[in-house]
Amino acid sequence: MRCHALRAAEQGLMGCHTCALVVRARPGHEQHCPRCGSSLHFRKPNSLARTWALLITAILMYVPAMALPVMQTASFGKVQADTIMSGVVYFLMHGDWPLALIIFVASVTVPLLKMMALIYLLFSVQRRSRYRHRQRTRLYRLTELMGRWSMVDIFVIALMAALVHLGALAEITPGPGAAAFAAVVVLTMSAALAFDPRLIWDHQEKLKDNE
Repeated sequence: MRCHALRAAEQGLMGCHTCALVVRARPGHEQHCPRCGSSLHFRKPNSLARTWALLITAILMYVPAMALPVMQTASFGKVQADTIMSGVVYFLMHGDWPLALIIFVASVTVPLLKMMALIYLLFSVQRRSRYRHRQRTRLYRLTELMGRWSMVDIFVIALMAALVHLGALAEITPGPGAAAFAAVVVLTMSAALAFDPRLIWDHQEKLKDNE
């Protein structure tokens, strides 16, 4: 048997899922964080089930987010509806490729990559994968970090709607695709928060205990 460092759970330490405060557990007591009052657990309750539910909902919302118009422009009696991809194409055709690239990466690529990364992490934990624990943990940290940048398209729409005050000449309003896209961003961020990265290491630690 090889000696190894004790895990936090083995030492009776729990980390708050809300404010990250580390607290020593008291056996037989339902414990709450002394800083923020959140319930404390050694692992996030029903982490995999909650992450799957949020992620599947986000995948379903991703389709209307890409297909429905995110912005409607009314000018001189004409109404034009634009989806995310039509906006990317518009900027490309007018030579604004940096803006088109930013919108495409932030609004199309990032949400898709984030959902794919979460699917991979979920499957790897459920299959009790023994490989690349550090890399998977880093992938989770990156996934959690980059999710917030997906909101750039919604910020642009909100900014344009607030700045355009031309009365009957022009009016910009968010379309139904904007609500669907905002839901995708919020759901994927919630899914990343629901996932407990410590589950990546649990199976490996159990194998070490049996050696």
